[in-house]
Order: sequence, then structure tokens, then C-alpha cells
Amino acid sequence: MRSIINLIRPYQWVKNLFVFMPLFFGHQLMNIPLLLNAIVVFVAFSLAASSIYCFNDIIDVEDDRRHQTKCHRPIASGAMSVAQAYTVMFVLLLASMAMLYFLLPSADAMLVVILYWLMEIAYCIKLKRLAIIDVCILSLGFVLRIVAGGAATDVVISHWLVMMTFLLTLFLGFAKRRDDVLRFQRNGIPPRHNTKRYNLTFLNEAITICGGVMLVCYIMYTVSPEVISNFNNQYVYLTSIYVLLGLLRYMQLAVVDEKTGDPTKTLLHDRFTQVIVVAWIFTFLVIIYFL
Repeated sequence: MRSIINLIRPYQWVKNLFVFMPLFFGHQLMNIPLLLNAIVVFVAFSLAASSIYCFNDIIDVEDDRRHQTKCHRPIASGAMSVAQAYTVMFVLLLASMAMLYFLLPSADAMLVVILYWLMEIAYCIKLKRLAIIDVCILSLGFVLRIVAGGAATDVVISHWLVMMTFLLTLFLGFAKRRDDVLRFQRNGIPPRHNTKRYNLTFLNEAITICGGVMLVCYIMYTVSPEVISNFNNQYVYLTSIYVLLGLLRYMQLAVVDEKTGDPTKTLLHDRFTQVIVVAWIFTFLVIIYFL
């Protein structure tokens, strides 16, 4: 059982909280029927994503065995066979599809999850070997999470939300690649096939560009007439403070502390980041739901 848990990586499910963003920004978070639909998509997306982790570990088993930390993964360490991993993979995928088919009134969310699954399969087989394309695919995965959440709840997704999500996850993705380059420089073993196509100069500039454009995009979103009208509140721009602090903190972790190998673990363990995220959510909730 422990090997299965390590294989499916449930701690990564925090990424799938993005499916709730259409409800949050659409001022529908208190709508219980829609919230239940979003929860269904969250669980289904988590199961589908875990099935991808299984496939990724199957494909990368030989590379993982040569990696200093990934060698402890269930398949690479020999704790689980490839056949067992395939079984877990397809059980998770079938469970995901069954939830979407039987518990949601619309098939749109299922189609989005299937598209995500196929895209991630292509990523595992080939696309992750292509520098820049690999990070873009990961960012598109988060955009599809939002699209799935919107499809399940019939909430129209703002173009602002799509752009900010793509830019933020590009920022995080390039920061993660920076960590790969640092490990490559330390031990001479590239963590990924495309690590040699990155260097610190390029990644520092990419992180700065994505973070800067993301911040500008967010500020433009908060002061746009449509947002002020939608929330009937002109103080949404105050939440920009947390976005700026969050970006600066993550850049500090990347450049100073060199600890951005896994954004999910960073979120789960870095107290400063957690405080910023909680403060942003609380402030946004007060502004759009109670003022």
C-alpha cells in the first residue's frame, strides 16, 4: 500500500485546486450544487493525474534508477513491478472517467480531462524532451484544470484567469528547471533529457520575464472596469500586494536558497509562502463576498 501511495503522489493533488478557481472568481463559491460539481472534478482530475504519474515512472524507470533521489521511487527501487504500475494506472483512469460520467450532468468536463490525459501521455513519451515546450505543456495542464472546473459548473472563464494561470505556472516551471540546472552543475548528471538546453542565464531571465508580465497582468485584471463591475468593488487591486510578495518570495527561494525543485513541496513546507497564499485568499474572500 505504501508503494502505491508513493507511486500516485497524492500530495501533488493540491495542484488540482485550480478547478475551483472559476467558482472563486465567478462569485459562485457559495453555490452548493456547483461546488459539489467542482469537488467531483477535483477528485476525478486528481485520479487522472495520478495515473499519469504511474505512466511517467514506467517510462522513466531507467533514468530514475540513475537519479540521486528518484531512484527511491517504487518502480525504480523494485518495490513495484511495471505490470503492477500499469494496473494501478488504468484503475485510476477508469475511476476518474466513471466519476465524471455518472456524477456530472455534462460531458464537457470529461472531454477536458481526457484531453489533459492524452496531452500528458504525449508529454511523458516525447514532449518533455523539448526545452521550453516541456514547460508550456505543464502550464497548459493547469489551464485545462480551470477549463474543466468551468465546464463542470457552467461558469464562464475570464480571459484574465487563463492568462494569469498560464503565466504563473510558466514562472514556476522555469524556476523548477533552474533547480535541475543547478543539480546538473553539481554532479554532472542531467536530471532531464533537455537539461543541457537550459542554463542559469536563460532561466533567470525567463523567470524574471514571466514573473513581471504575470504581475502586470494581475494588476490590469484588478483595475479593469469589468472586474470592478462584476465584484461591485473597487478595492480588488489591494490583493496585488500579496501577488508581488509571493513572486518575490519564490524568486528568493530559487535564486538565493536554490530550493525550487518541486513547487508543490515548496507550498506545503514554506511558511512564508503559505501565509501569503492564505492572506491573499482571505482578503479576496472579504472583498468580493462580504464588502
